[in-house]
Amino acid sequence: MHEIIQKLDNKRAAARLGGGQKRIDTQHSKGKLSARERIEILFDEGSFEEWDMFVEHRCEDFGMGEQRIPGDGVITGYGTINGRPMFVFSQDFTVFGGSLSESHAKKILKVMEKAVQVGAPVIGLNDSGGARIQEGVASLAGYADVFLQNVLASGVIPQSSLVMGPCAGGAVYSPAMTDFIFMVKDSSYMFVTGPDVVKTVTHENVTQEQLGGAMTHAAKSGVADGAFENDVDALLQLRRLMDFLPLNNKEKSPVVPHIDPPDRDDSSLDTLIPDNPNKPYDMKELILKVVDEGDFFEIGEHFAKNMIIGFARMEGATVGIVANQPMVLAGCLDIDSSRKAARFVRFCDCFNIPIVTFVDVPGFLPGTNQEFNGIIKHGAKLLFAYAEATVPKVTVITRKAYGGAYDVMSSKHIRGDVNFAWPTAEIAVMGAKGAVEIIFRQDIGDATKIAERTKEYESRFANPFRAANLGFIDDVIMPHGTRRRICKSLAMLRTKDIKNPWKKHDNIPL
Repeated sequence: MHEIIQKLDNKRAAARLGGGQKRIDTQHSKGKLSARERIEILFDEGSFEEWDMFVEHRCEDFGMGEQRIPGDGVITGYGTINGRPMFVFSQDFTVFGGSLSESHAKKILKVMEKAVQVGAPVIGLNDSGGARIQEGVASLAGYADVFLQNVLASGVIPQSSLVMGPCAGGAVYSPAMTDFIFMVKDSSYMFVTGPDVVKTVTHENVTQEQLGGAMTHAAKSGVADGAFENDVDALLQLRRLMDFLPLNNKEKSPVVPHIDPPDRDDSSLDTLIPDNPNKPYDMKELILKVVDEGDFFEIGEHFAKNMIIGFARMEGATVGIVANQPMVLAGCLDIDSSRKAARFVRFCDCFNIPIVTFVDVPGFLPGTNQEFNGIIKHGAKLLFAYAEATVPKVTVITRKAYGGAYDVMSSKHIRGDVNFAWPTAEIAVMGAKGAVEIIFRQDIGDATKIAERTKEYESRFANPFRAANLGFIDDVIMPHGTRRRICKSLAMLRTKDIKNPWKKHDNIPL
């Protein structure tokens, strides 16, 4: 018995070392943690239960039969984050560069399938050189099996990816199908084809960081939802994100204790909107002053900054925040902001998270670039997402809500449950100046008449009362009472129960 125990201890020690101390030291020298260290930070202390520690690859080609390392380049299992169960796989770059083999893929599939069965989120810590070339098509099959499981798990359990090293070729598509992607600055990158291939095909000279680094994807492509300074920061922020989310699509989000009174007023909001309708203000100030304890977890902060999305709490319960940002492009909707918000709205609807929308939108961004790149269909994504969502939806129009953009931003007409407007709201087909120049084009040469007509149009439409008269706005509220009114509305909507017509699935305008 003693010999067996000793053998087990030796095997565990070998597995824990992965590719060996030298390679772990190399990881550290690059500012990267080892695969096991990452799990230790992510999960509650002592909670991680590892599976398949002794799994090895089965490849005999190209001398691989002589190179077998327990675990085969990925650590899998489950644990808890703040006491709530989560599954994880953490790729180990010290073992064959974290490359995916048939056995490696099967380990990932095992935790993904079990996560769906028990209804717990799955987290992938990606740090891999890609498919294991020595295994040929078997490794490609392993990727495809993982992709299928990503699809089957989508909308059932939250899936999150934290890219902490290389992620190239086919490896990028598993993170792409998860709900959130975080990256680490200067040490992680994602691309379908690397710099060498790009240079050969398009003759462009580009570095890995320029092509697929964390800030490239966080700010330019929108592939990444966050870019963090180092491994530790990224893991701690991922822990924070998971605190907002439900375990699965059958549960409500966790309700946490809070000390922020739901009836708290904030008089500073009464002066948030500038007197000049063309002057911007920071919508984040409104969000931080309305949500519990000013705690707002923003998603996609660096991408499409004219749209703000993220998670907060109202009376301790998670809500999704969607808001136009007047500080950027005057808050106009464009292709990127529409895509960004649409995916977020659909995530919230998947996982029973109420949506609070703050509206200040002068319309869709004009221009040939937007039209030629499909603003019609991309804008329709956001419209579609809001319209199909059955979760509670509370909307507050703070200032401009013009044209089709008014309809799109969770209006009453697409099943907004409770729609408020501030006294400063302007709900109209377009701004007064543009409207007058169309309606009274015969008077354009007469500045006095145009001024009079503009004033008349403003008195009729540059306010929330016409919409309130028609029942499109449930109430015109004072800005200082915004938190109180939202909290009351969400409390009323907790038992909301509506269903869309039966269908196999919808056909969102992708």
